[in-house]
Amino acid sequence: MTTNASYALVTGATSGIGHELAKLLAQDNYNLVLVARNQQELDQTAAEFREQYNVEVETIAQDLFQRDAPFAVYEAVKAKGIQVDVLVNNAGQGQYGEFIETDINRELDIIQLNIGAYVVLTKKFLQEMVARNEGKILQVSSIGGELPGPLQSVYHGTKAFITSFTEAIREETKETGVTITALLPGVTDTDFFNKADMTESKLVKEGNPADPAQVAKDGYDALKAGKDKVVSGFMNKVQVAVSNIIPDSLVAANLHEQGKPSEK
Repeated sequence: MTTNASYALVTGATSGIGHELAKLLAQDNYNLVLVARNQQELDQTAAEFREQYNVEVETIAQDLFQRDAPFAVYEAVKAKGIQVDVLVNNAGQGQYGEFIETDINRELDIIQLNIGAYVVLTKKFLQEMVARNEGKILQVSSIGGELPGPLQSVYHGTKAFITSFTEAIREETKETGVTITALLPGVTDTDFFNKADMTESKLVKEGNPADPAQVAKDGYDALKAGKDKVVSGFMNKVQVAVSNIIPDSLVAANLHEQGKPSEK
């Protein structure tokens, strides 16, 4: 599928893992539909990809915190007459802090972005893909979905939803030519922790964040192969495997400790 007629849609495409995934798609001659909030950043990214990879790039500026935004993205794609062959749901944010102290309105925005936008875009494009009997979807989840996350309770909860939701719809569509892959990164060197006010956390400050380009490659390889899911990074695989053996309360206590502000 490397003809120039194929399109991939990527949310959160102007930075981090989303930007790296869009780059890999462009290298494989996919035309792109890039979705993000900031039109200026979208324009810069689009210009970069057009020049480097000689692909067509459409941009859609929408704030996926808004409930109507994913519907507007879908309508904009239809209005452009584009068929989306690959959907990459990537945009996501978190919020750091104790749940009793964090901002509920920000949390509701995060639930809308991390869950609502994924569900809408997946439904709209999956219906089309199943009707055509071909297509690929990559859901960027997180190892956080496998682990209770004190000080990031809502974020981890949203990612548990995405991984579970992905597994269910994959089963529903397994007799079709559509594949749905979940990518589960760990701590990655992106702007995520800035936006989550989490840069002082031990996980970030004392950890060894992954390179978003490597995470994207792991996800893209799994997407191309039609795999069910991939945990990016050896230590993340170990952490998830261990968490399946020891009690959840111990996993939560351990992550609570790792998540606390660093004294370094």
